[in-house]
Amino acid sequence: MLDWIVIGGGIQGTTMAHFLVQMRKVPIEKLAIVDPHESPLENWHSCTEKIDMPFLRSPSVHHLDVQPFSLQKFVSKNCSLNKQDFYGRYKRPSLYAFSEHCRHLIQDSNLLQAWHKGRVVSLSRRKKHWMVITEEGKKLEALNVVLAIGVSEQTYWPEWAKLLKNKDTQSVGHIFDSSFSFNESQEITIVGGGISAAHLAIKLSKQGRSVHLITRHPFRIIDFDSDPAWLGPKNQLMFREEASYQKRRSFITDARHRGSMPRDIYIKLMGQTRKNNLTISKDEIQEANIKETKIILYGKSAQYETETIVLATGFSSSLPGKEWLTPLINKENLQCSDCGYPIVSSSLQWSNNLYVVGALAELEIGPISRNISGARQAAEQIAQSL
Repeated sequence: MLDWIVIGGGIQGTTMAHFLVQMRKVPIEKLAIVDPHESPLENWHSCTEKIDMPFLRSPSVHHLDVQPFSLQKFVSKNCSLNKQDFYGRYKRPSLYAFSEHCRHLIQDSNLLQAWHKGRVVSLSRRKKHWMVITEEGKKLEALNVVLAIGVSEQTYWPEWAKLLKNKDTQSVGHIFDSSFSFNESQEITIVGGGISAAHLAIKLSKQGRSVHLITRHPFRIIDFDSDPAWLGPKNQLMFREEASYQKRRSFITDARHRGSMPRDIYIKLMGQTRKNNLTISKDEIQEANIKETKIILYGKSAQYETETIVLATGFSSSLPGKEWLTPLINKENLQCSDCGYPIVSSSLQWSNNLYVVGALAELEIGPISRNISGARQAAEQIAQSL
């Protein structure tokens, strides 16, 4: 019998597991992390590599460790890193420095010892403990469970792209779908207007490919994906004092700067347009058809021709893990808001000894819940409540 099972080994789950070990809430031999990938943060590394992200959007105090200045201290003591691994006034860390710090934390807490590769298909209560079953048939039992699943497998596809996918599975895909590859394409159209679309457009145009970026809205130049006031008590107290979960959902929706990017990325993007291999159009695609070896896109303003379409359209906001969470919700009569997301306590308990972090905790943590800062805050709240 284990003490804790963390379901999900991405940023949220790895942070939670690290906090539990470092704050001496569980010995490593009594902890399990269940995730379909081979190792912690594998999907995070894959996504950031695909778009060739040089620096994180978040400041240096947002990382996976307990101490707020852990990343800065790690860089200062590591001879392979230096001050150039922080960018701008917010000291945004380079992806390399952040990843090396994560590797160090995973090793320090010995999290690989607790790693169980598998995709969860069932979670159920067994008297005073919980049972997790994976699709491979593995069974794990623990006194406590943390749900650290996110929306990374729920890529958002516009309707026209879904229809095109049914006609041609090879020439259209989402940048964050693991099965999609566009390595041979020289003529690429990216659909999206946020930071991922910008990073990808910069990367591919630097490779000498012909890149066309189509965004349906003007570029939104904002430092962070939500106002920094949501990190502190000013906004958080107001948020938690709001009794209506419908209003809390509205706060979250209004606070998030979807489809935005910081100024330095915008400047790099504009710089690539002057090198003649990146063009940008403001238009909204309505329809797509195949004509011989080309794809024709029909926007509100014009038509476009391309070989390959890469969607950088973000993720669906529907409840993650609903295939196996819905039976649990019904059986245990777990509270949910109208949006389908959990209603939890201040210690992020959804039921006795069942905790949530990340996207599932956003009606309690607020707009930052899915971010690295939200991961640290949620892990700290749970650990301090024990």
